[in-house]
Amino acid sequence: MVKLFKTLQGSKKSKARLGEIRTGHGVIKTPAFVPVATKGTLKALSPNFIKDIGIQVAFVNTYHLVTHPGCTVIEKAGGIHKFANLNIPLVSDSGGFQVFSLAKEKIKHFQADVRGDEEPLLVKISDDGVKFRSTYDGKLIEFTPEKSIEYQRKIGADLLMAFDECIPYGSTYDYSKRATERTHGWLLRCVGQVQSAKFKVQNENLKLKINNSLKTENCKLKINQYLYGVIHGGTYEDLRKKSAEFVVSQPVDGVAIGGVAVGESKKEMRDQVKWIADYLPKDRPVHLLGVGQFDDIIDLVKYGVDTFDCVEPTRLGRMGRIYKISNFKFQISNSEVDILKTIYKNNLEPVDKNCRCYVCQNFTKAYLHHLFKQKEILGYTLATYHNLWVMERFFDKIRILIANNQI
Repeated sequence: MVKLFKTLQGSKKSKARLGEIRTGHGVIKTPAFVPVATKGTLKALSPNFIKDIGIQVAFVNTYHLVTHPGCTVIEKAGGIHKFANLNIPLVSDSGGFQVFSLAKEKIKHFQADVRGDEEPLLVKISDDGVKFRSTYDGKLIEFTPEKSIEYQRKIGADLLMAFDECIPYGSTYDYSKRATERTHGWLLRCVGQVQSAKFKVQNENLKLKINNSLKTENCKLKINQYLYGVIHGGTYEDLRKKSAEFVVSQPVDGVAIGGVAVGESKKEMRDQVKWIADYLPKDRPVHLLGVGQFDDIIDLVKYGVDTFDCVEPTRLGRMGRIYKISNFKFQISNSEVDILKTIYKNNLEPVDKNCRCYVCQNFTKAYLHHLFKQKEILGYTLATYHNLWVMERFFDKIRILIANNQI
């Protein structure tokens, strides 16, 4: 199997590094942004725009794809790449975040409920896994470490996340410790499931080759999937460090940092990454789950984070909040154009005169204002295109700065 990650250059100024993640669907130059294609689509964006924008990789959501359309139809289609016509590397999450966050939204006194002190209506959490009811049809669904891995394998993503328990912000030390230990136990089971599944597929491939009947690449695809373990620990330094030490010591292909950007302050979020920076692997990729604001990325890439996923660029685009290219100067003020404001109704200037994307070269602020005011779908598409284009150019700039030892 080809080695997943290669470091090309480390910064002399920080732990930031340039690297490559090599998958069966292409090479990801890191640091890289991972836009979120929750249900197998970057909302409002046609797949043919992906190459134009320069998107290298995207994130799909196991929970949502399991509940609809289901893993069976995706697997029969040849995997999520063929099903969604997404010809780029794809990351799948374990489903854990959605299960726990949906439970939190639906159930009062979340910490008591998930620990069994009060019987929850929608979720049951035990050392074995989680049971919940689909938000689509009310059907009872079970996620265990083994089932999460099997779901992700059937979906066919290149990079898989181990099943984890997402710790709500503000949780007590005892709660965070128990949840982190549970996640560690689940990781061991995920590793075992991946190893067992790969051994089985290799044997099946061997039999097919012997019988001269290896007609598809589906089995090969399942071998070329890689597992990330997820670091947790909540807002507690000792738990974070112990979790990092444990996860990195396991035979995982990559490491993810979870449970940040869930309500804490920016300082608290940065601290959670800073605490474990010295524990992060040098020979494997590091992913930070759920972080995508410009200032956060600039600060956190310095700790050795290689990839970041976040819904913010696409979600803000659909809200009419458009990024400004001036962010490239790294004097970040989260400056955005709120295209719904009346001041843009008669503004015939480009959306951003400093931007070279398709949207800014062909449309005005007045036109986008018109589209959003009339709730025209094209408006969501153009704003999403622009925001992702800006994010990709932002990461281009970050890679240049690392190469020049400027960050």
